[in-house]
Amino acid sequence: MCDMDQELDERIQDAAEKRTRAEDAFKRADAELRELLVEGRAAGLGPSHMAKLTGFTREWVAKIAPGSEPKKRVVRVPRRKPADSDD
Repeated sequence: MCDMDQELDERIQDAAEKRTRAEDAFKRADAELRELLVEGRAAGLGPSHMAKLTGFTREWVAKIAPGSEPKKRVVRVPRRKPADSDD
């Protein structure tokens, strides 16, 4: 193998190691952020507020850190008494 091939091999290996280190750093930072989002929800921060802080969508934040009690949507439909029919 010539020097050029060996140099290229070393550069490829270095880049692969650099990528692995970056991926590990990303995973640690992601885990930290997720923990903080859960902590924020427990402290009463809303997903919209934390989305603004992180640059993520409100839906993503709500999925990662759901509130302690999900709000139930109540839909009230007014009912009318049936009209008496004289058939």
